[in-house]
Amino acid sequence: MGRDTQTTRPGWATALSFKNISAIYIFIGIFVFFALITPDTFLQPGVWRTMLDSGAIIAIAAIAVMIPLVTGSFNLAVGSEVGFAGILVAVLQVKAGIPFAVAIPVAILSGALIGLVSGLIITRARIDSFIATLGLSSILLAGLAWISSSQQVIGLDEGFSALATTTFAGITVPTYTMLAIGLVVWFVLEMTPVGRQMYATGFNADGARLAGVNVDRMKIGALVACGVLASVAGVLLTARLNTGEPSVGPSLLLPALTAAFLGSTQFRGGRYNVWGTLIAVYVLATGIKGLQLMGAPPWIGDLFNGVALLLAVGLSKWERTAGRAGAVGRTLPRPGGGESRGGAPEGGSGPGSDSGRSAHASGSGSSMVSRGAGAPGVQIREETKR
Repeated sequence: MGRDTQTTRPGWATALSFKNISAIYIFIGIFVFFALITPDTFLQPGVWRTMLDSGAIIAIAAIAVMIPLVTGSFNLAVGSEVGFAGILVAVLQVKAGIPFAVAIPVAILSGALIGLVSGLIITRARIDSFIATLGLSSILLAGLAWISSSQQVIGLDEGFSALATTTFAGITVPTYTMLAIGLVVWFVLEMTPVGRQMYATGFNADGARLAGVNVDRMKIGALVACGVLASVAGVLLTARLNTGEPSVGPSLLLPALTAAFLGSTQFRGGRYNVWGTLIAVYVLATGIKGLQLMGAPPWIGDLFNGVALLLAVGLSKWERTAGRAGAVGRTLPRPGGGESRGGAPEGGSGPGSDSGRSAHASGSGSSMVSRGAGAPGVQIREETKR
């Protein structure tokens, strides 16, 4: 039996297509536009160094919020977690007299504990992640206002502020920290069984559970990791400001979520990924900085991120829907009893497999449709009536 002859694009053409790396093309367009409009300021090296440094903390927060999204959970408390850790590390130094070398691990551990609590609320109490983390965010905002008395915490150790201002080869420590975190998270998600189980959990939790994945553990672990990274961002943010500021952390939620959703449309076809998220952070930062250099009002950042979030969510939903529709179309048999389009999908849904035999058996009354669970080796079979 012959297969249908299909015209496919070369691999390099797909890799360089606008659909796959649209953020890079958008960045090039933004760069050229502002370079022509405001060349005297936009092209200054100092502007780019500042943008690289300021974007590093947002990028860490974006990676943090991306990890629970991989497992299908929202964490709307990530901004409050950043703010709480930033205030806590300042209060411990100034009011409790604890050295910053001890205060930093305590703040990071508090983030892990917050992530654990939110994970248990979601998995044990069965409260939707959107509602659970929104409520937890409000609690954290009350907590940071209480321990800081809703005032700036000043008088931090000079060595602590050096964590954010020290440079190597002209690049600040937060930027190197961002790259190190990105590499670690990328390796875990893309190169380990844990990462594949996390993607499977996010794609189809029930199917992943039937395949032997501990779904609750994946969700809790993702939220704990998110809390840890959010706390790291909070510590670095306080070190950069050289003061504990109660209001700055929560404002990172919108740009972090926007970058995570926009990043999911890059490279991986609707799947949350580290490098797409990092590129999205700096695409957004470049657009906002260019508008500010043109004299835009201070609220332009919120407007830009809000519009970008709506567009990114819509695009990511469309990408995932289109991908699933294409997978089903390749799996279902053609009218007339021919082979499935594109042959058997990965995982063995063909005439030689159980699902293939069921799909081609006459008089069976049902067909078995095999769908990928977003990770190699995990397949969900659903019985659909003819």
